[in-house]
Amino acid sequence: MKILLEKGLSSSGARALSAALTRLLPGAPQRVSGGAITVTSARPESFSEKLALIENLPGAAAVSLSDAEACPLASSVPPPELPFKRSFIIIAGPCAVEDAASYARTARALARAGADALRAALFKPRSSPYAFQGLGLAALPAARRAARAAGLPPVAEIVDTPQAARLAAAGFVLQIGARNMRNYELLKAAGRAGAPAILKRAPGAPLRDWLLSAEYLLKYGDGRVILCERGDSFGRGGLDLELMERAMKATALPVIADPSHACGRREQVAAQALAAARAGADGVMIEAAADPSAALVDGRQTLGLKEFSALAKKLRALRK
Repeated sequence: MKILLEKGLSSSGARALSAALTRLLPGAPQRVSGGAITVTSARPESFSEKLALIENLPGAAAVSLSDAEACPLASSVPPPELPFKRSFIIIAGPCAVEDAASYARTARALARAGADALRAALFKPRSSPYAFQGLGLAALPAARRAARAAGLPPVAEIVDTPQAARLAAAGFVLQIGARNMRNYELLKAAGRAGAPAILKRAPGAPLRDWLLSAEYLLKYGDGRVILCERGDSFGRGGLDLELMERAMKATALPVIADPSHACGRREQVAAQALAAARAGADGVMIEAAADPSAALVDGRQTLGLKEFSALAKKLRALRK
């Protein structure tokens, strides 16, 4: 942690500030250099716990934390054990569960084509209140049966805190959507549910904010967290591969990409998925269905089964 001293601060003022820091952070070494005090600690979370008090100290002009100090768990946790068979993860399925029979057929086809997990969205937060919002918990039994028959772990977005425990108990991997990346009560509930969780980056969110949201899942959960890059705009601006690569350097958590939502057009999905794989992503999340033209949600970005199968083969060849 670096505390920038106020311009013109007297020597006695700097000593008083240092003494106050010692009281707030006992045992934390300090070093004064270049108009700033640098503090280190074996418990970097203590910096965030006391940050407001430190910022209020007389003589402190500004306080800054490194990513490792602000997000100590995300920066230090080992790679988690996840319920997937392969190290490069391909999650696939329609944007939402719409019909039990067709969903079950699609799930089996995706498993044969190389998927490692099944998109099984029951809830779909939408900008318009008139748009299809998903079938909700009424579709839970059908989604669970389809995933079991396909032999794939199901992945479902949660949009309200009670859903976390309900879906975790049903064996689902929980997904925090981009719109809810900063929904901290939802993040706490997802962590406490004890299931693996996928955290999508909100459009425009900087790396620090993304890692801080992951920190909630790690603080309240068991460490099984996956970061998912989904692009910088709801207007479909494509994946931010540079930020994704920075995330992979900042944490040992798996980082996957969602080219379907990043592009918004199926003809662009394969190229973006392959680019993410080449950049070192740990997997991809792809929207795929038997009949994309009939989809009630995001059909234009959904791959058909043949398209998905061809893409999965290319991804496997690239990342054996």
